[in-house]
Amino acid sequence: MSGPLLDRRDWLGRQAAGGLWLAGALAWPAPAAAAATAPPGQRAHVLRYAFPTAETGFDPAQISDIYSRTVTANIFEALYEYDHLARPFQIRPCLAEALPEVADDHTRFTVRLRRGVHFQDDPAFGGRPREVTAEDWIYSFKRLYDPALKSPSQASFEDLGIVGLRELRAAALQGRRAFDYDAAVPGLVALDRHTLQFRLREPRPRFIYAMAASDIWGVVAREVVQRYGDRIMEHPVGTGPFRLARWRRSSQIVLERNPTYREAVYDARPAPDDLEGQALLARLKGRRLPLLDRIEIAIVEEAQPRWLSFLAGEQDLLQIVPPEFVGQAIVGGQLAPHLLRRGIEARRVPAADVFYQVFNMEHPVVGGLAPERVALRRAIALGYDIDREIALVRRGEAVAAQGLTVPGTFGYDASLRSDATGHDPARARALLDLYGWRDRDGDGWREQPDGRPLTLEMLSQSDQTTRAMDEILKKSMDALGLRLDIRVGQWAENLKASRAGRFMMWRVGSSASTPDGQSALERAYGGSIGKANLSRMKLPAFDALYERLQALPDGPERAGLFRQANKLALAYMPYRMTVHRILCDLNHPGVIGYRRPVCWLDWWKYVDVQPPTT
Repeated sequence: MSGPLLDRRDWLGRQAAGGLWLAGALAWPAPAAAAATAPPGQRAHVLRYAFPTAETGFDPAQISDIYSRTVTANIFEALYEYDHLARPFQIRPCLAEALPEVADDHTRFTVRLRRGVHFQDDPAFGGRPREVTAEDWIYSFKRLYDPALKSPSQASFEDLGIVGLRELRAAALQGRRAFDYDAAVPGLVALDRHTLQFRLREPRPRFIYAMAASDIWGVVAREVVQRYGDRIMEHPVGTGPFRLARWRRSSQIVLERNPTYREAVYDARPAPDDLEGQALLARLKGRRLPLLDRIEIAIVEEAQPRWLSFLAGEQDLLQIVPPEFVGQAIVGGQLAPHLLRRGIEARRVPAADVFYQVFNMEHPVVGGLAPERVALRRAIALGYDIDREIALVRRGEAVAAQGLTVPGTFGYDASLRSDATGHDPARARALLDLYGWRDRDGDGWREQPDGRPLTLEMLSQSDQTTRAMDEILKKSMDALGLRLDIRVGQWAENLKASRAGRFMMWRVGSSASTPDGQSALERAYGGSIGKANLSRMKLPAFDALYERLQALPDGPERAGLFRQANKLALAYMPYRMTVHRILCDLNHPGVIGYRRPVCWLDWWKYVDVQPPTT
C-alpha cells in the first residue's frame, strides 16, 4: 500500500506495507507460558498474529494509531457496540442497558447504564471491586479536552458539540492553569449513579456512532489515572474482555482473558441470507465470552518476514496480505491451490478506505482557488497513471476511487463519475498549456505562468511499496513535463509537516471509523484545517454543505448533498483520490469466528482458536 492509513478522528500509523528486508524468526512465548490462563487440565486458546507497525501505548485519550487503538478497543468498552455478524451494521447496547432516549431534535441523549459492571482488578482500587458509574464516563470524556494530554481525538470530539466542554478547555488554556475535572459541564450530567445525559449544541442524529467507539470512548477510572500518572499509557485498566499481560515496546504485546469480566455470551443477528454468518452463529451461540484465553501480537514491520511467518504457522491470522504477496495467495480471484490444500481460508472484502495524494491548498505553487492553480492540480490528477498503480502495486486488489467518501458508508455513490479523474495525459497537457504552465526555455520542463521555475515536491517514505508508487508518479509527471522532487523521510515527520502546512504534496490514506461518510468529507472542511483537513482547503460552498449534512437525518436529501460535496471536491481537487483497496485476510484452519469488521475494532472476544491436538 502507499504510505500510512489515516482515520477520520485521528492520524493512524503505517498499515501493512513494509519493505522486503529479511528479518529473524519471530520469538513467540513458549507454549507453557501461553497455557497459563487456561482452566486446569485444558490447553489455552491463543490467537497469534502480527502488527506491521509498532504501537505507541494504551491510554484511549492519548493514542491515535490504529494498532494501539485495536488493543484499547479490546481492553476498554464503550456504551454501545456493533453486532459482530450483522451486515449491514447494527448497533446494540454494550455498557448501556438499552439504546439512548433521544429528545429535543437529537440534541439530548439519555443513557441508562448497565449495573454491576466492574473495572478489571487493579491496585489502584485497594483490593476492592470497582463498579462503573455515570461519573466515570463524565471523567473519561473530560480527559479528551484536557490540554495537558494533547488528545488527538479532541478535534473530532469537538464536532459532536457537547455543551460546555469547549469552554472548560478554553478556561484552562487561557488561564494557564490545571484543567478542572470537577467543574460542572451542562452537556455531561449524571442524573443518578447509573444514568448519563448528553446535551449537544446542535442536532447530531448519528451521535450514537461516537458512543460505540470503545478505542477512544472506553471508560477509565480516575483512581487509575491518578495512580499511574505519566505511566498511564503502560497501565490500561478497563472493563473489557482482555487485560494487558505483557508488553515489550515495539516488539510484542500479550493480552489475557480478564478473569473478572462480566457474564456475557456469544449472540448476534446475521441477515437470514447470510450463510457464513448464520453458520458462525449456530456454532458459537451461547458460548461464554471471550472465547480466547490469550492474544499474542508480534510487531513485524517488513512484509516478507510477516508473510513467511504466517506460512510457517507462527501466526494464526494474517490481516491484509501484503501487496507484494497477493499473487502468491490469490490466483484468478481464488485462494491459491497450495494454500487451499493446507486448509487455509481466505476472505476478500472491499475495504472502507481510500488513498489519495494531498495538495497543500495554502502552498504558493499548487494551492489556492485561482483558475491556473486549480488547472495544475487537475492536470496532475489526469496525468497520474492510476491503472498502472492498480495493476503493478496493488496487484489488481483495488478499484479506482472517484470521490472522498468510501465504500460501505452512507454517502458513498458507486455511480459517481467525473472527467477530473482517470488517466488522460493528452487532456492534462492541454490543460497546462491553456493556463500558462509552459516550457519557455526549451529544457523539457514547464515553468510557472509567470515564468518562474517549477518543481513539484512530494513527501514520501522509504518502504518498497511507497517507492513503487513514487516511481509511477515520477514517470507520470515526467510525461507531462513537470519536474518532481521526491523527499523521503520518516512517516511521523511527514505527518508533523503536513499538519503544520509545511509541505507541497503528500500521499496518504484514510479508513472509515463509523458507518457514516461525513467523516470522509471532513478532509476538505475548513473548520478542520490542521486536523482531518490536511489539504487546508477552505471553500465556503463546501463548508456550508458539510454543516448541513451534520444535522440532517439519513435519507435522499442527505445523500444528494453528499453528491454535491463530492463534486465540489473533484472540481477544486484538494486531493487526488486514487484507490479503494480490496483486502484479503488469511487464517489457518484452527481459527473460528473471524470476520473482518466493517469499521469497528473490538472483535477479539468473538474469535476462537482451537488448540493443537498433539
